[in-house]
Amino acid sequence: MSLVIPDVLEESCTTRQALERLASKWRVLLIYALLAGPQRHAELRRRVAGITQKVLTETLRDMERDGLVQRRVLKETPPQHVEYSLTALGKTLQEPLAAICAWAAENTTT
Repeated sequence: MSLVIPDVLEESCTTRQALERLASKWRVLLIYALLAGPQRHAELRRRVAGITQKVLTETLRDMERDGLVQRRVLKETPPQHVEYSLTALGKTLQEPLAAICAWAAENTTT
C-alpha cells in the first residue's frame, strides 16, 4: 500500500482545510486539556497557561462550530454554568496528537 500525499498547497484540499483549523496552538492545547474529560470554562483557563478569557471563549466557539467541542449548559440561571467536552470527532484527534508528542519526545535536543 502506498501513501497518498495530498496537495496541501491547494486551497481546496481537505487536508489543508483541516490543518488550518488545527494550526492554532490554542486549539491543540484545548484538545489536550479536554481529553481528560468535560471541563468548565474557568478550569480550562487555569489549565491552559497563557490563554486569555477572550481567546478561550472565541476558540471554544470556533471549535464548537467545527464539531470538535460540545457545549453543555449545566445551569440556565445566572451565573450560568457551562461545561465543554470533546465530541466523537474531537476524540479522533487523540491518536494523531499522541504521535506528534512521541515524535517531539524522540527528537528533542537538550
